[in-house]
Amino acid sequence: MSTKGSSNFMKPIRFMGNGILGGDQLQNPDFYNWNKVYVRYCDGASFSGDAEAQAQDGTTLYFRGLRIYEAVIDELMEKGLANATQALFTGCSAGALSMMLHCDDFRARFPQEVSVKCFADAGFFLDEKDISGKRSLWSLYDRVIHLQNVRKVLPKDCLANKEPTECFFPAELIKSIRTPMFILNPSYDSWQIRNVLVPDSSAPDKSWLSCKENIRNCNSTQVEVLDGLRNKMVNDLKVVEDKEDWGMFIDSCFTHCQSLSGVSWHSPTSPRLENKTIAEAVGDWHSGRSQGAKEIDCKYQCNPTCNSLPPPRDVTAFNRVEIY
Repeated sequence: MSTKGSSNFMKPIRFMGNGILGGDQLQNPDFYNWNKVYVRYCDGASFSGDAEAQAQDGTTLYFRGLRIYEAVIDELMEKGLANATQALFTGCSAGALSMMLHCDDFRARFPQEVSVKCFADAGFFLDEKDISGKRSLWSLYDRVIHLQNVRKVLPKDCLANKEPTECFFPAELIKSIRTPMFILNPSYDSWQIRNVLVPDSSAPDKSWLSCKENIRNCNSTQVEVLDGLRNKMVNDLKVVEDKEDWGMFIDSCFTHCQSLSGVSWHSPTSPRLENKTIAEAVGDWHSGRSQGAKEIDCKYQCNPTCNSLPPPRDVTAFNRVEIY
């Protein structure tokens, strides 16, 4: 009964492209003149579910995220996407997780000579214990996977050795993806800090409230805990180092989703690694202008270009969109 579960409850929006979706050449030098499609999100499981079930009141609930994804792609192919000479499949937050789940399928829909790549923004969700010792996000994923029957989109080689819930996490997904991919993620992801590492249930005494709102309010002990989340992400991403045609931009900013905002994507105050903005790093990777486009920032407070970003709004990761 909300926009997260049905397009019946969505209100029309005016498309205002910014960041990678922007039409300004100065702000978006590599993709400003591309055809762009923005897909709204309403299935609650990153376009991966395919099930129906009875609710307690007898109502039949349908989970058809996978069919939605397939219908959208089929329609776009009919509208001209099939004639593309290059395509970039991307998404933010839950949209980025969706892109990872479908990246190779998207690639397979084009002839081999077409350049098809994938770009994940803030979708590298971690299977990390919260500060009370519980695997909060794992528990959420486990419920979603069994409720919506998402096994169809999970890598078969992963399912052969691991539980489906584990295979839904990006750390496992990226081991199986063959299509070139660029991973953009803050190592101090504000959504994961607020909802994975320190969910409200893990700190009922409110001692983390100010820190979760803005990392600059965290004391040294809390920053050490946040460093553990960063270390987990860096370790999980080591598999990318051996993928020659992949790229990474892992900054130490406290934010979530950086490709859809002009300020963080490409501006005088954008975060930088090796003196490149996110747009420059992604553009260099996509066009092949530079080799080995894999940058991981040092720990919090070492990168002054992060300080110009405003504290992020607390968005729900499962209420984001998939774009390509």
